[in-house]
Amino acid sequence: MTVYFIGAGPGDPELITVKGQRLIRSCPVIIYAGSLVPAAVLEGHRAEQVVNSAELHLEQIVELIKTAHANGQDVARVHSGDPSLYGAIGEQIRYLRELDIPFEIIPGVTATAACAALLGAELTLPDVSQSVILTRYADKTAMPAGEELGSLAQHGATMAIHLGVNHLEKILAELLPHYGADCPIAVIHRATWPDQDWVVGTLEDIAQKVQAKGFRRTALILVGRVLGSDHFSESSLYRAGHAHLYRP
Repeated sequence: MTVYFIGAGPGDPELITVKGQRLIRSCPVIIYAGSLVPAAVLEGHRAEQVVNSAELHLEQIVELIKTAHANGQDVARVHSGDPSLYGAIGEQIRYLRELDIPFEIIPGVTATAACAALLGAELTLPDVSQSVILTRYADKTAMPAGEELGSLAQHGATMAIHLGVNHLEKILAELLPHYGADCPIAVIHRATWPDQDWVVGTLEDIAQKVQAKGFRRTALILVGRVLGSDHFSESSLYRAGHAHLYRP
């Protein structure tokens, strides 16, 4: 018996790995995050038990897994995006280790990757930014020391900010001194879902654009010079005259 933490991707049911889809269709027990995982992701399943974890607390989820373990049933524990990012799987894994229940993590497409694809953007450009910071706004859960947005913004790297659209004005105030008012920024609502929508602007004007759209939740903020720059060097990888293992 194994518990499979499966990344279902950002919303589009086709953005799931072949392995993840195969496990969903074969596991006798499915526990899925129904608030963020569309029902279409579960199509084709033959599970004996399907439970929406959005209606449960942690201990109830663990009890379901314990029962499945006692019955020798594999569990597809389905999370949105990639389960290793804001998936709250760490607390579940801690219980599983204490109970000596085997588990495996199946990666998924992140919301950040989906938003970059929607915008037609590369998040790492030579001379512009070679780092991507994935972070969140400090709301219900405080950020560890040194991970405040203002501290991270000092790097000037491409940044993906989760769970912050309702606090956009405060976020902009922390970013402005480091990125500048003309820095490109995008706010993407429910990327890859049928009702996906987005706005692109600068740190100076994005707040009004987001207000006009009415985005209130399930939105990702992407900020960085990579979003608006055509001025960058070509990569060494494909540069004529640059030799490497496959192109002597």
